[in-house]
Amino acid sequence: MGEVIPLESRRRRADPPAPASPAPTPLRRAPAPADEPLWREALGRGLRDLRHARGDRLADTAERAGMSPQYLSELERGRKDPSSEMLAAVAGALGVPVRDVVRRAHAELALGRGSRGPVLLAA
Repeated sequence: MGEVIPLESRRRRADPPAPASPAPTPLRRAPAPADEPLWREALGRGLRDLRHARGDRLADTAERAGMSPQYLSELERGRKDPSSEMLAAVAGALGVPVRDVVRRAHAELALGRGSRGPVLLAA
């Protein structure tokens, strides 16, 4: 087998440390506007508005769409991004074409309405 070299001996024989290079500058990300809503949030508000306009309960719309009320609630609160199939199912359950749901969300985003995070209302 090989020779056992104590750790301290290895350190003394090691090459001198290389000069320290300057620390790399961290990459800076462009700040995201805090008041810009997400697509899923605008879409969810539109779905909720359409459901309320019909006078439907969450459970009724979810049943017609073939999904759980919990999932529909998450869509309406902007917590989930629906697939195109799920969006079509909810739009069908609400009796509107998918393009109307998308137009609502687009209009809200184009006008810059809504914001991410909590909303404080004056009493």
